[in-house]
Amino acid sequence: MQRMWSPWRSQYIASFKDVPGRKKKKGQSLFSRAWRSKDDDRNLIVWRGEHCFVIMNRYPYNSGHLMIVPNRQTPDFQDLTLVEIAEIMQTSQRAMKALDRVMHPHGYNFGANVGRVSGAGVDDHIHFHIVPRWNGDTNFLPVLADTKVISEDMQETLRRLRKCF
Repeated sequence: MQRMWSPWRSQYIASFKDVPGRKKKKGQSLFSRAWRSKDDDRNLIVWRGEHCFVIMNRYPYNSGHLMIVPNRQTPDFQDLTLVEIAEIMQTSQRAMKALDRVMHPHGYNFGANVGRVSGAGVDDHIHFHIVPRWNGDTNFLPVLADTKVISEDMQETLRRLRKCF
């Protein structure tokens, strides 16, 4: 088995480590603050539902990287209600359909990192990633040059996705 290393991800994760003497932040997650702010353009919110919303990832793995976030803040997947889970899954389908129409990806990565040890950068508010993928979209630029190329302006992607929702 070959292994591919992604040191930029380790550096990102390490930046969230608890520092001795520093109190862990309590209160609203960055997703709750975005949801409550009502400034959807600034917060890159694509769509709002009764129980969840769709937000673009400000640090995307690929163009069109979306997150489906429950409106109610909880870090625990098991704490979500059946109604919340149903809307999250329906919204995930809707998001993929919108991405299909706007960006024409060849596939998707879809899932969640639950808890800090699983790689969650935001571990106080569960969220689900939808990352569009294209044949040949990976390369060694992130490793060799510490650079990720995002091929479309995020505001343009936001505008185009909103039309499909």
